[in-house]
Amino acid sequence: MSRRVLQEAAVRHFLEVVRTGSVTAAAERLHVAPSAVSRHIARLESELNTLLFERRARGMVPNAAGELLAAHAKRAWQDIERVTDDIQALRGLQTGWVRIASTEGFASEFIPNVIAEFQREYAGIRFALDVCMQADIPKLVREGDVDVGFTVSTSSERGINVELRHPSPILAIMAKDHPLASRRQLALAQLVGYPMALPGPYSTLRQLFDISCIRQGLQCEPALLSNRLDAMITFAAVGGGVTLSGEAALRSRLNAKLVVAIPLRDREMNERHFEVQTMAGRTLPGACRAFLDHLREVLRRDG
Repeated sequence: MSRRVLQEAAVRHFLEVVRTGSVTAAAERLHVAPSAVSRHIARLESELNTLLFERRARGMVPNAAGELLAAHAKRAWQDIERVTDDIQALRGLQTGWVRIASTEGFASEFIPNVIAEFQREYAGIRFALDVCMQADIPKLVREGDVDVGFTVSTSSERGINVELRHPSPILAIMAKDHPLASRRQLALAQLVGYPMALPGPYSTLRQLFDISCIRQGLQCEPALLSNRLDAMITFAAVGGGVTLSGEAALRSRLNAKLVVAIPLRDREMNERHFEVQTMAGRTLPGACRAFLDHLREVLRRDG
């Protein structure tokens, strides 16, 4: 087997097909023709004398050999990024990429604000931010598709290093003229009598809400069911009812007094934590380390 091929562009095309699940999608992301991607995959399979994918009607899925090569290639690219970054660090932190996956709640306000503040000192550091389903973030981090994951969690994850963990209690969100808006604390039993906007069962917030309702024998049919947090907050802000959220997702609206956020006394609503995740055992590039240091300072400063 020629090892030279494993150091060439073919590996980038291969990894993009693994990531996207199709030659066409990989070609779009790489800004090349699909035929070019197909040639690179064919070349790899020829050099290695084995197939790397199962060809299916709806795309391509790596087989056992493909999974093995993908794991090796990702580690190799991370090593190259780290060495390149260390060389650049000799003349100061001037360039680099930080790839982030985040749930919508942190991506709407919190992360863009932290990035903008960070770039005032490190203008050459660039960011890629993908908004993902909460369940997908540990996998993206663990497989090296992103450098840093921002999510909420109630349990530990295999292969994940938790860089930061901070309480992220769930608050009741409503318009300032809502009948409950003057309360200092509320219980779910007081909320379920009003129209509510809730996410689907895929979110930790909804799972904790359902657990608490079952424990207390409460029933709630949401007036609005949505997979977009911003839509639910707007629903509450214009007087449609009540929704639930962490504070980071609506800081600007709270400062502008567009909504009211009230703590909940139900124990399940206070068991959620904000986590910043990285791959266990990975040496992060300097740009990522600097960004995480800045994030720690922001959390210390803002409480």
